[in-house]
Amino acid sequence: MYSVAVGLAKILRIPQRSTLSGVTDYVSRSNMARSTATSSIFKGSKDRFNGITVDSTLEPCDSGAFSKCLKASLDQWIRENRRAIWFRVGLEQSDWIPDLTKNGFKFHHARDDWVTLYRWLPTDQTCNIPPYAHTLLGVGAIVYNEDTDEILVVKEKYSVVTPMWKFPGGYVEPGEDITVAAEREVMEETGIEAEFKHILSFRHAHRFAYGCSDIYMVACLTPRSYEITKCNREITDCVWMKLDEYVQHPEVHENNRLVAEKFIEFKNHKRTITVQTLIHPAIKTPFRVFTISKLED
Repeated sequence: MYSVAVGLAKILRIPQRSTLSGVTDYVSRSNMARSTATSSIFKGSKDRFNGITVDSTLEPCDSGAFSKCLKASLDQWIRENRRAIWFRVGLEQSDWIPDLTKNGFKFHHARDDWVTLYRWLPTDQTCNIPPYAHTLLGVGAIVYNEDTDEILVVKEKYSVVTPMWKFPGGYVEPGEDITVAAEREVMEETGIEAEFKHILSFRHAHRFAYGCSDIYMVACLTPRSYEITKCNREITDCVWMKLDEYVQHPEVHENNRLVAEKFIEFKNHKRTITVQTLIHPAIKTPFRVFTISKLED
């Protein structure tokens, strides 16, 4: 046995002193390394609902080791009575996805460069994970020139129906306030600089883009410039139009006609939806509160 150990020690370049114990230590360390590689688990981040979120960009794992690592992780999370397990998987680790789905994970939501999957672990509780973000948010703008009693209206280049005169507007970007989106859309489509004042109305509909529900706000803005520079990529025409003419115009959809009529009513009673900025008590970030108020002249 000793001679075998010495021979193995030479091959492995283990020092001659205490040769047998050196081989034993080497083998022990090798076994430990293999054990760590095959039974390591994902740490993830804990949430307040007793769940775990694993981000593939923070905890990369070779695809060859992923299956064993996932199984070991799930075993531990089940022992710890975890609830929802989330995997946010980037494009570079997309080869994780087949293993995740084979282990009971379902798709929840996605962006351009990542997808989030989840698995509900408790067997004695109904899954109460909210569905994916199912409602889109857009904003249109009544840009009103009080001096001329005119509003800014556009005709879209790409329309699902015959192009009609409408208010400039579009979808709110992720993380963008409605107030900012209204000003941005007006500038992008018409070249007019305008300032948000208040919300006049909103509509709620279903089965819109991607099968989602849709909320479309209508904001009132005051122009700070007046020379139109329309976006040729999206807009075929853009004009300042008398408010009364717009209400009577045959090329105005009934929805927009109703909103314009409500704006005329607003000019008389001055009651509308205004916005205030507050700080959320839990996450300490700003948020907007919309309430009915009477505007002062």
